[in-house]
Amino acid sequence: MISKLKNKIDTDFSGFVFGKLRAYRLMIYSFFCTVWNYFIFRLKGVKIKPKVRFYGKTYVRRSFNSIIDIGPGCTFRSDKTSNLIGLNRRCMISTFHEGAIVKIGEKSGFSGTVIGAAQSIQIGENVLSGANVLITDFDWHPIDPKLRHTSEGVKSAPVVIEDNVWLGINSVVLKGVTIGENTVIGANSVVVKDIPANVIAAGNPCRVIKKLE
Repeated sequence: MISKLKNKIDTDFSGFVFGKLRAYRLMIYSFFCTVWNYFIFRLKGVKIKPKVRFYGKTYVRRSFNSIIDIGPGCTFRSDKTSNLIGLNRRCMISTFHEGAIVKIGEKSGFSGTVIGAAQSIQIGENVLSGANVLITDFDWHPIDPKLRHTSEGVKSAPVVIEDNVWLGINSVVLKGVTIGENTVIGANSVVVKDIPANVIAAGNPCRVIKKLE
């Protein structure tokens, strides 16, 4: 073990040292962020299970009589350098109406992800949400130009993301969509209709490209 360590130092001293410094910084930073976020989440009535880790402050807004339920072992990365693919915002989880539900399964990971629910968003286990993903079950503003600056008549429909889905960087998942288990959504995709299990899908609008082996 000592010889391997010496070999790494002799081969690339600066790479080894700064790599270790980053790892230790993130470990210490995550500890304090996790303590803070647990406190805030529980203060706001969020159901949060053990072993959830935070890098940076995740914003949470739970409307009256709504549910936000986060499974064990999830990870939320809001710090800009905690995911080196590049984050342009922190994670945000919001419910907007009474009775709205956001439920996240165990061991799912989020990087700069925004989740906004007016009705229901169900995210399974081991889901990977790449940098700057948006998941929402409603339109936020009406299509009618006369009502566009209000929230009157805004349409919503449940979103379901099943186990082991990977949402690529900058992808957008819109209302009424179900994404089947194990499926990969390509970078910068806009998902506006159901995507089956065990496929790779991409584009705007998102469509199936190939089946997974």
